Amino acid sequence: MGMVAETGPYALSLDPEDMSEMSKLTFAAHPFLLGFDQLERLVERTAKSGNDGYPPFNIEQSSEHGFRITLAVAGFREPDLSITVEDRQLVIRGRQPEDAEEGRVFLHRGIAARAFQRTFVLADGVEVAGARIENGLLHVDLQRAPPEKVVQTIRITKG
Repeated sequence: MGMVAETGPYALSLDPEDMSEMSKLTFAAHPFLLGFDQLERLVERTAKSGNDGYPPFNIEQSSEHGFRITLAVAGFREPDLSITVEDRQLVIRGRQPEDAEEGRVFLHRGIAARAFQRTFVLADGVEVAGARIENGLLHVDLQRAPPEKVVQTIRITKG
């Protein structure tokens, strides 16, 4: 039997005999992780999101409960961009109008001006606080509500 390396939610066998039978580890299979099936779907959805590298972006922590996503969107104007939250996913889209290049002849084109869509999965309690475009950078500020500390006493009844 070969070595097995665990990579995220998947087990990767390094033995050629085992290559045909890759086993998927699930959160729901562990007895102490109750109700984490949504986390498993989240990991799968995140893995499927596009990773083409365009446009480049940064994610930084701006405060104890605040984050900022910054995308390099040189050449895009405010009307060319849209930001939505769909099913706990922050979706940032950019599309330049078709007539923007009308009549232009490029001898060299090194500045990408293609349409894009970037998706970021938001955790529960994370909300978009605002967005602004400045010097070719789109800043999207996120705020996470501090978790409430809840202690719940469960009454035990006789069977």
